[in-house]
Amino acid sequence: MENEHATDRAAGSGDESVGDRLRALRKARRLTLRTVAESAGISEGYLSQIERGQANPSIATLQQVAAALGLKVADLFGDDFTSGPSVLRAEEAPRLALGVLGGRKFRLTPGPQHHLEVFLGEFDAHGSTGETLYSHGDSEEFLYVLEGTVGLQLGDRSFTLGAGDSIRYSSAVPHRLSETAGAAARVLWVISPPSY
Repeated sequence: MENEHATDRAAGSGDESVGDRLRALRKARRLTLRTVAESAGISEGYLSQIERGQANPSIATLQQVAAALGLKVADLFGDDFTSGPSVLRAEEAPRLALGVLGGRKFRLTPGPQHHLEVFLGEFDAHGSTGETLYSHGDSEEFLYVLEGTVGLQLGDRSFTLGAGDSIRYSSAVPHRLSETAGAAARVLWVISPPSY
């Protein structure tokens, strides 16, 4: 763990925007200080100091905190996408390793998201989001099937969805998605607020 007192600085030294952005992104994801701090391997108090501009974290610490929020460090310094339109070209969409076995997952929303995030999932035959159910945050999650057939296990319930079908659920409920017809499938996830 980083020495939390050696990097203290006086407020007003010009880096408050990073702390402000961290706080806004954490709150948009409905994550507590404790949850993010534990995931990043730092103390809750130190994370609070970073958010309030009272501590100057190392790059390594920023990487850990950004990862806990599902971001890259560069996302903490870029222009705020809410100031205007932001285009993400298809060939530039970040490919994510978010538990897709036999497939790919792409983030379609550019920059750090404040209110929603959108993912495209491509599944090979019998591909899935993993062997076990998972949950993330307490967001509203919308799934739309673009092509193919998928099975959604949502807690103790199961749903079979085909092209054009959609379902809305809470991301806090453990879930798992898998391709079930032995052919490729494509889906779209919309999550609000962001919880990945």
